Amino acid sequence: MKRGRKTNEANSSSSEETTEKESKRHKVIDEKTVAAQSPDWANLLQDIILQVFQYLPLLDRAHASQVCRSWNQVFHMPDLWRCFEFELNQPATSYLRATHPELIKQIIKRHSNHLQYVSFKVVDSSKESAEAACDILSQLVNCSLKTLGLISTARPSFMDLPKSHFISALTVVFVNSKSLSSLKIDDTPVDDPSLKVLVANNSDTLKLLKMSSCPHVSPAGILCVADQCHGLRELALNYHLLSDELLLALSSEKHVRLEHLRIDVVSENPGQTQFHTIQKSSWDAFIKHSPKVNLVMYFFLYEEEFDPFFRYEIPVTHLYFGRSVSKDVLGRVGMTCPRLVELVVCANGLRPLDEELIRIAERCKYLSAVGLGECEVSCSAFVEFVKMCGGRLSQLSIMEEVLIPDQKYSLEQIHWEVSKHLGRVWFPDMMPTW
Repeated sequence: MKRGRKTNEANSSSSEETTEKESKRHKVIDEKTVAAQSPDWANLLQDIILQVFQYLPLLDRAHASQVCRSWNQVFHMPDLWRCFEFELNQPATSYLRATHPELIKQIIKRHSNHLQYVSFKVVDSSKESAEAACDILSQLVNCSLKTLGLISTARPSFMDLPKSHFISALTVVFVNSKSLSSLKIDDTPVDDPSLKVLVANNSDTLKLLKMSSCPHVSPAGILCVADQCHGLRELALNYHLLSDELLLALSSEKHVRLEHLRIDVVSENPGQTQFHTIQKSSWDAFIKHSPKVNLVMYFFLYEEEFDPFFRYEIPVTHLYFGRSVSKDVLGRVGMTCPRLVELVVCANGLRPLDEELIRIAERCKYLSAVGLGECEVSCSAFVEFVKMCGGRLSQLSIMEEVLIPDQKYSLEQIHWEVSKHLGRVWFPDMMPTW
């Protein structure tokens, strides 16, 4: 009996040891399997890591570069620093995360000769952030930029700086770049002499210039750019810089065909801004030279200031009214804008726009996008408008309160009727989408 018990105990002990060994062996195999199936982030192709890094903010890039040696090598690759946006703000005045100044200095020190597409984005209204942007800008002495953007998402910023400080920093880039093709400098104290420096060093390469709300630039200053930069294809400016001479310069045989012209017509104080008139012959010459140009006009005027506009045919293609516009002006739009492609009216008043919309549908044969905000249109007139325009209306954004039910259509019925003429399902908007 004792020998039998000992034998059983020995067999049991041996079985337990075997089970334990099998368990350990399976555990090792499982760990190897998991390791084999888990991605080896350190050995990812550098091209893939580069693509990922390009979407990361600067601070996140810097943190990621500390993961391993391979990622750190990608962090210092020249291709990563050809395009970059510096975000600047003061922690005391903004909750947004800014680019750390010391990190910016390190990047400029090591990669300034690689930077080609750069924008400085000031995300608060502090003078300190704008000054920091200028200080960084003045350090880009060894780079050859192709694109420069000075963007301020809050006002005031660059306009608060001493003019000489801003101009000296900007001209450093103009002189050293030699191949600048795109320049966006909205809401800055740029002036005529600095534009002459731009032209002297980049006239053969400049293709895009966007400089709305630059009060120190005169019509003569922008004319100098048009006269010398014959490759200019896109231009954005305030209406006070537009002149007959500018349109004729853009229409010269030496100049390439302009693709995009944006004009902001802005008045801050009613009755205090005098708007000049552009001759029809200048518009005719311009459109003859650039027949496919997109002419975009943004109007932020008070009703009494529209008198100089839409008195004769104008080749505008995209028209935006940011403030209230009268029935009379919209009626003139229908008579004078045959190239109109897009029309947005943010506000009108309490008088229905039935006749005006019908006239626009009759005369504007290329109209394909319409947005109406605080206006009134009878349901019958709106259905007739859609019927006349037909399927070419690719975008129709109409606030529900714009539509006034009448004897022919209710708000429930107009959905089906408009959808039938558009050839797709359509509903009024609950909020503006433009």
